[in-house]
Amino acid sequence: MLPAAFLARMKRLLGDEYGDFLASYDRPRNTGLRLNPRKGAENLPFCGERIPWEPNGYYLLPDTRPGLHPYHDAGVYYLQEPSAMAPARLLDAQPGEVVLDLCAAPGGKTTQLAAAMQGQGLLVCNEIQPKRARILSSNVERLGVTNALVLNEHPAKLAERFPAFFDRILVDAPCSGEGMFRKEDAAVTDWSEETVSMCADRQSEILNSAAEMLRPGGRLVYSTCTFAPEENEGVVSRFLHSHPDYDAEAVDAPWFDRGHPDWIDDPADGAEHTFRLWPHKLRGEGHFAAVLRRCGEEARTVGALQKTEALPDCVKDFLSENRLSLSGNAVSFGETVYLAPEGLPDLRGLHVLRAGLELGEVRKGRFVPAHALALTLTDFPAVADYPADSSEIDAYLHGQTLFAPQRGWVLVCVDGYPLGWSKGADGVLKNHYPKGLRRL
Repeated sequence: MLPAAFLARMKRLLGDEYGDFLASYDRPRNTGLRLNPRKGAENLPFCGERIPWEPNGYYLLPDTRPGLHPYHDAGVYYLQEPSAMAPARLLDAQPGEVVLDLCAAPGGKTTQLAAAMQGQGLLVCNEIQPKRARILSSNVERLGVTNALVLNEHPAKLAERFPAFFDRILVDAPCSGEGMFRKEDAAVTDWSEETVSMCADRQSEILNSAAEMLRPGGRLVYSTCTFAPEENEGVVSRFLHSHPDYDAEAVDAPWFDRGHPDWIDDPADGAEHTFRLWPHKLRGEGHFAAVLRRCGEEARTVGALQKTEALPDCVKDFLSENRLSLSGNAVSFGETVYLAPEGLPDLRGLHVLRAGLELGEVRKGRFVPAHALALTLTDFPAVADYPADSSEIDAYLHGQTLFAPQRGWVLVCVDGYPLGWSKGADGVLKNHYPKGLRRL
């Protein structure tokens, strides 16, 4: 049952379209996935029509369960609600840029931005809640993202550290979740008019922090998954009134309805440059987005860079012995070694979950490769490759031992897509698939 106050407001807002809006709740939900361009997959058996606003997006065919397929574990795709793919598309991140996803968990939009950046530049993704930040980091790893810095910080602290540092910023703000009522029962039971007001205040606070971190000339996309004008056009209007160095940016997005500046008491100039995704007008849930630009054209502020080091000799030896052409500077956290993205900022005082590509651990002069490294590889000398429906893949994902003649570190693959490491000796492949990822 939808909240009565919510229905009354939607009837006032939509007028003649209200009946069509209500009818959308009786239709099956549309679900989708994004192919990971790093993996090069095509024509997967669960992919239906393309999602118009995302080049790598597909609607799922009915009665398919791609979340249980080994390709999911291999990072071949990311399951994502179709409308949720819109904000990152509007941000239009480019290779070589410095980009921030400020409210990034669970990682759908982060990995979408990473695909657009093609491994070039620096992608900073942040999540304030520790548990959700760990999920974000896990999805960044699964999709094989190599240039991401994953943080668990308050937006205000980041604003102090990174003034005018980013070329583009995505703020997919926590909201009352009205657009997800069809998808999540908890969104309905937790909703109230007080929650809407509380969310609007929090959204303004987050957006104000984001505003300090964008360079002049940079683009900021603010988005929510709610219908509430107070959280959408209202937040954008107040922001533009209080930030004269920002204006709305007109972008070409023919798939979405324009927003409604007359839904707020005092619309700022440019409030009409917002977008509405309605479940009765497209195949997706409810979403909102506004594209904003910081006035001027200035280079971003670089600031202090993280102190890096040469790769340890045992890491170099592993890479050389296995003909892996990875080079660059290292950042170490205890025994763990990362390959640092170019332009990595000073990390002192920040809660860092991932600082680029995790290469592995150095234990008493020996190198143990990381699961993250396995998921980024396109070639390795010792491979154990099995079909997706094989007993070997099922056994591997359950943490069991495999049997094969290779010795040393062996890359276990499913139909050519890397899944993780094993270590061979005497005809046995010891399973090194992370315990926290193993199927029960």
